[in-house]
Amino acid sequence: MISRLLASFAGRVPVVGVFRYITFRAAMAALLALILSVVLGPALIRWLKSRQIGQAIREEGPKAHRAKAGTPTMGGVLINLAVALPTLLFADPANGYVWVALAAMLLAMGIGIGDDWRKVSRQQNRGFSGRQKLVLQALVGLGVALASITLFPGRPDPTHLSFPFLKNFHPDISTAGYLVFATIVVVGASNAVNLTDGLDGLAIGSTLIAAATFALLAYISGNAKAASYLLVPHVPGTGELSVFLAALVGASLGFLWFNAHPAEVFMGDTGSLALGAALGTVAILIKQEILLVFVGGLFVVEALSVILQVASFK
Repeated sequence: MISRLLASFAGRVPVVGVFRYITFRAAMAALLALILSVVLGPALIRWLKSRQIGQAIREEGPKAHRAKAGTPTMGGVLINLAVALPTLLFADPANGYVWVALAAMLLAMGIGIGDDWRKVSRQQNRGFSGRQKLVLQALVGLGVALASITLFPGRPDPTHLSFPFLKNFHPDISTAGYLVFATIVVVGASNAVNLTDGLDGLAIGSTLIAAATFALLAYISGNAKAASYLLVPHVPGTGELSVFLAALVGASLGFLWFNAHPAEVFMGDTGSLALGAALGTVAILIKQEILLVFVGGLFVVEALSVILQVASFK
């Protein structure tokens, strides 16, 4: 938004020209997101405590976790706010990829808020049922999948998959197949981050690393020469996503200050579902769905671990 507002001054005020560069705007978005999360964090924690919005702990969980009961939750609101505002300020408002990523993140945050609020109001660690949550997440994922295919006419090979290290292997899985696949990517990423959010700082620290990696990949993907040289799928316009992801890096770093052990606040499903959906959405938009498994390796390991533990328990 700022780059558009200042465009008319570029010829008369040379320094304003730096806002044309994605790298500069990404750096500014990261800095502003960090400042917002650090400055607003204490106020949000005090407000959550005053409203007694605290974490409920499972009875069957480890006894060491019971000391965390009552710690303020729903801190994901801070992360999402610290991502959304810098993105709106520094990203190009005419870029549809940014709006799709923001919409997916905020819609997933809405699901998380509903889930967290049920837990808090009932004073137990059960919000939406697993089926309800999956249906809502699937709707978000399907929306992202449809948008990636229909909203961007210049998008190359929208139903093809890209495999790391295999530059000539791009199988076309058909429109129907890709809609199902992309929906699974968003739902899987969202739940994987949610399952990782157990130990203090683990999920947000891992998100920070994944977001930084995808910020670089988004920038490369949007640059024809860099994408060709590094054998990365070139998707015109996705470079602006690096502004969104840089804001996510800054917000994650700021939130980590309050979430590191011993945590003063938890992100809750409000944050974890939104962060996972954001990463999954970006992976789809820049055609790096398979690479997400490696970039978010810890999320995958945590998800598999939980699946095995539940299967063993049953």
